[in-house]
Amino acid sequence: MDNVRLDKWLWAARFFKTRALAKKAIEGGKVHYNGGRAKTSKNVDIGALIKVPQGWDIWEVEVVALSDQRRGAPEARLLYRETSASEARRTSEAERRRQANQAMQHPFKRPDKRERREIKRFMRGQGGE
Repeated sequence: MDNVRLDKWLWAARFFKTRALAKKAIEGGKVHYNGGRAKTSKNVDIGALIKVPQGWDIWEVEVVALSDQRRGAPEARLLYRETSASEARRTSEAERRRQANQAMQHPFKRPDKRERREIKRFMRGQGGE
C-alpha cells in the first residue's frame, strides 16, 4: 500500500469514529502533520509525526505502517508508535486532572429543605447567622 489519505489513516488507526470527523478535525486545524497543518487528501508517509487531539489529551504519534481499512483496536495500534514525550505529558496531565478532581468534595446527599433555604439565603446575599 503506497498512498493513504490522512483522513483514512486517522480513521483506520481509530483516532476518530468516522472519516467525516477526521476530515472535520483536519480542516479545523486540529491535526498537525510533521509540525504543520495539512489537507485531508495529504498522503501519509511512514515515519511522519502526527499530532492528534483526543478529548483532553494531544497524542503525538509516529506513523509505523499504512492502512486504509479499519480493523480491531489491537491491529490499529500497530499502525503508529506514540513518542515518549507525548506519553509522559499525557500521563502527567491525567494525574493532575485526577488530583484536581479528588480535591473537589462532592456532596454525599442532596440538600434537604432546611439546607436549600440556607443556600438560597446565602446566594441572595442575606447571609443569615
